[in-house]
Amino acid sequence: MLRAATEFLTLHHTEEGLGDPAPRIAEIQDEIGRTGTYRHTARELTFGARVAWRNANRCIGRLYWRSLRVDDRRDLRSAGEVADAAVRHLREATRGGRIRPLITVFAPDTPGRPGPRIWSDQLIRYAGYRRPDGTVLGDPANTGLTALARRLGWPGGPGTPFDVLPLIAQGPDGVPHWFPVPQDAVHEVPLTHPGHPWFAELGLRWHAVPAISHMCLEIGGVCYSAAPFNGWYMGTEIGARNLADTDRYDLLPLVAAGLGLDTSSDRTLWKDRALVELNIAVLHSFDLAGVTVADHHTESRRFLTHLDREESQGRRVGADWSWIVPPLSGSTTPVFHRTYDETELRPAFVHHPEGLARARGEYVPDLV
Repeated sequence: MLRAATEFLTLHHTEEGLGDPAPRIAEIQDEIGRTGTYRHTARELTFGARVAWRNANRCIGRLYWRSLRVDDRRDLRSAGEVADAAVRHLREATRGGRIRPLITVFAPDTPGRPGPRIWSDQLIRYAGYRRPDGTVLGDPANTGLTALARRLGWPGGPGTPFDVLPLIAQGPDGVPHWFPVPQDAVHEVPLTHPGHPWFAELGLRWHAVPAISHMCLEIGGVCYSAAPFNGWYMGTEIGARNLADTDRYDLLPLVAAGLGLDTSSDRTLWKDRALVELNIAVLHSFDLAGVTVADHHTESRRFLTHLDREESQGRRVGADWSWIVPPLSGSTTPVFHRTYDETELRPAFVHHPEGLARARGEYVPDLV
């Protein structure tokens, strides 16, 4: 921990022009010796959270990393307090559709006392109800979490493909609890198409704020296992993945039928044509609703601007090509035609195996 803290504090003092970090490092060394951990100042926490976004290899939207607003809620540990603050996060991030990048940081893990956990991989998730015949109503990615919520006592939603799951959180006792997400905290966009009136009859919608909630924010050796954060959606996340993937909503056959496409062979490129129209509907609908959304062409150019800015500051930028290149028309974007350094830097948002298991509705005890 001291080594990680020293590296972080040196980075912080260097980039922020704070002078010699040695006195602060000595202070932290003493604190670690006495308690087994140390506490970040508010300024260190803010810097660490922003740099963690800057270091997120899978994120194309890092040009805006300095704009991340940090809500310091390290005083909160209980499941109920975390759920209440998560709802507040959604309201403050949404702002009627003008999405604000925001992170809410809860109490960290400390020796012998884990911090809180949020089981859901995003603060807003749609239920997936597995039917007796094996099919799923709703989002198949969330069948495990839906089943867990039901076991915990959630009565279920109205039974639509877009029932909002409750938030599942746990405090230091390790016991998960479910909490309903108030309707006014879930800003949803009904999906329509500018050229096909029938599209509205499909009854599709998606929520406005992609708030990741199951990753650990690691800063200088300290793990904040509950630190939900959000930017805004890139349209392809919804139109080319959430709604189109065969293991998610798998809507391409339905859209193709509406378009009257020949689906007898992949060589008709019906999937490609349906995918483009579905993504047009997403961008059109979010724009019509006044909700912030990025398109993959603009965001790709902005990512290269981010690379140029960081390199001009002498900083390395890690990136995962398979995530940076958009899942629609990848070769038409400038991020496709280059390679990237996949080095993972710290501070960072980290996937821990137990966090991924919780997001699937599986219980795995943490070793803290």
